[in-house]
Amino acid sequence: MKYSQATNYALHTMLFFVAQPHGTTTGVQQLATRQQLSPTYLSKILTKLVKAGLIESSPGVNGGYRLAKSRDEISFLDVIHAVEGQESMFRCDAGLHHDSCLIQQVMDEAEQQLEEHLRNRKLASLVGKAADWFAERE
Repeated sequence: MKYSQATNYALHTMLFFVAQPHGTTTGVQQLATRQQLSPTYLSKILTKLVKAGLIESSPGVNGGYRLAKSRDEISFLDVIHAVEGQESMFRCDAGLHHDSCLIQQVMDEAEQQLEEHLRNRKLASLVGKAADWFAERE
């Protein structure tokens, strides 16, 4: 299984937000520079995170993005769903009805276990390690 590069960037961006003091606003240019991305590409990812209600944007000279939820509420799965959507990772295409595909049943069970794990892991659990990691890169 493989997640898109956008999900990778979204998770790192959200970890950055979670590691910031409450209410800190950060501009897209600063976020893009930090991850060595184009601001245009990162803006598309940020738009998905805004639509999912994970972050909010504020316009103006001192505008930017900040968390829209408590950092303790945001799970890995929240971020993944914001970027990838909630469609199943596997789809039985053997000409069988979805409910009767034995392989689909096994894959759905595995995906449910993975989602449960990612739902229970909060980005805030990495904050202590993240602060050191971000400091090394400045």
